[in-house]
Amino acid sequence: MYRNLKVFFISKRDTSQISEVIHKSWPENIIPKIKNLKVFEIEEGKRLLQFEDFTAVQINQNIILPFLSKLEILKYFPFVKVDMGAVKFICNGAKVMRPGIVEFGVFKKGDIVTVKDQTHAKTLAVGIALEDSESAFSKTNGLVIDNLHHISDRFWEANKEIGL
Repeated sequence: MYRNLKVFFISKRDTSQISEVIHKSWPENIIPKIKNLKVFEIEEGKRLLQFEDFTAVQINQNIILPFLSKLEILKYFPFVKVDMGAVKFICNGAKVMRPGIVEFGVFKKGDIVTVKDQTHAKTLAVGIALEDSESAFSKTNGLVIDNLHHISDRFWEANKEIGL
C-alpha cells in the first residue's frame, strides 16, 4: 500500500523548526528534546515524524498532531467524548459535530483536541477545535472539531505497516 513511502532523516534546522511548531501548539513539557527526526512521507507534505518513542503526524507546516496510539502523550490534551452513534462517522474522517458530543474538556478555538468514545473512553481521533469549548457547549448544532487524524486513516495504516 505504501511501497513508495519516502523515509529520511531531516536536518537539525528542520528538526528545530518542527520542534518549535510542536512547542507552540502542544501542552508544555510533554515531549523529549528532539535531536534527529526520522520522517515517513505518506504523500506530499503529509508525514509521520518519529524520534525514539515519540511519534507525531504532520498535516502541514503549521499543524503537527500527536499520533493516536501514543496514549501517554494524548492524556495531556483537552478532549471531547462522543456518543456511540458518532463513532463510525468519526473513524471515517467526519468532522465532530455538536449533537454527537456528550462531554467537553476545556479548550480554545485552534487548540489540538482529542476525540474519545463515550463508553470506553478510547481515543478515536485528533483534530483542531473550530470554536471554544464554552461556546460549543451552549449550542445544539454545528461543527466543533476538524478531524485531522483518526483510527484507520492513512497515517494509522502506514504506521501499522512500518511498525513504529
